[in-house]
Amino acid sequence: MDQLTVEQPRLAAPGSGAAAIESRILVASELLCESVDPRAGERVLDVACGSGNAALAAARRFCRVVGVDRDPDLLDRARRRSEAEGLEIAFRDGDAGCLPFPDGSFDVALSAGGALSTMPATDPERGAAELLRVCRPGGRIGMVAWTPDGYVGELLAAVGAQLPRWWDRCSPAAWGSVEGLRRLFGSEVAIAAPRRCLLWRFPSAERQVEALAAFHDPTVEALQALEADRAAALRAGMVELARRFDVSDDDTLVLRLDYLEVVVSKPTWL
Repeated sequence: MDQLTVEQPRLAAPGSGAAAIESRILVASELLCESVDPRAGERVLDVACGSGNAALAAARRFCRVVGVDRDPDLLDRARRRSEAEGLEIAFRDGDAGCLPFPDGSFDVALSAGGALSTMPATDPERGAAELLRVCRPGGRIGMVAWTPDGYVGELLAAVGAQLPRWWDRCSPAAWGSVEGLRRLFGSEVAIAAPRRCLLWRFPSAERQVEALAAFHDPTVEALQALEADRAAALRAGMVELARRFDVSDDDTLVLRLDYLEVVVSKPTWL
C-alpha cells in the first residue's frame, strides 16, 4: 500500500485579504459574545464586521443582527458564511465613524478587532461616540481591543511607523488600556476590561510574516511603499517580533496575542 503523505496546508489564495487573518482569531469573537451576554431577540450591531465573526456569534445566540463594513468583498464573504449556517443577518455598507442608524437602535454594539486592528479607518473619538449613540440607554458595547504592549500592538507600531496617516487612526494606544477607554467613552459608563490572550499558531515565524505580507492590508501597503532594503529590514524585524512573543516549546510558532475584552455598560439615563 502506498504511503499517504499529507502536506502542510498552504496559505489562503491571494485576494482573501483580511478574511484570511480574521479566520485565525475568530475565537475572540465567541468569547466576547459570552462576556457581553446577548439574549435571544436582542438587536445587535457588529461594527467593522469584516467577514462576520462577531455577527455570526451573535446570530447563533438568536439575536437580530446587523453587520456594517466598508469593504464589499468582506461583506459578501460574511453573507455567504451566514447563508451557509442558515443564519439571518443583515449586512450593510457603512463607516464606523458615521453609522447609518438612528440613536439607540441596538441593545448591543460589537467591534471584534477587525483584521489585527481596531475600528479600522476611523478616528477613536468618532468611533466611540458612534458606538455610544447607536446603543440604547442601558445597552452594552463589546470590543476586542489589542493592548499596546502585546504582539499586535507592537506589530501595528512597527508597520505604522511606515504609514503615519493610517497609524494616527488605528493605533491601539487609544483603545487598548482602561485609561484610554475611559477617555473615549467618558466617566458616566461602566467599563469592564479584563486582559485576555489567544494563541495564534504557524509552522514558523517566517511563515507567519509571509501571511501578513500577503493578507494584512497595512503590512502589504507598508512593504510596497518601501525600497527593497527597507522592506527587507521590516520583514526581518517582524520575524524577530514574532519570535519574541513565541510561547511554543518546539520549533513551530505559537504567538501569544494579548487584548482587552471590553464590555461598556451604558446607563439607562444616558
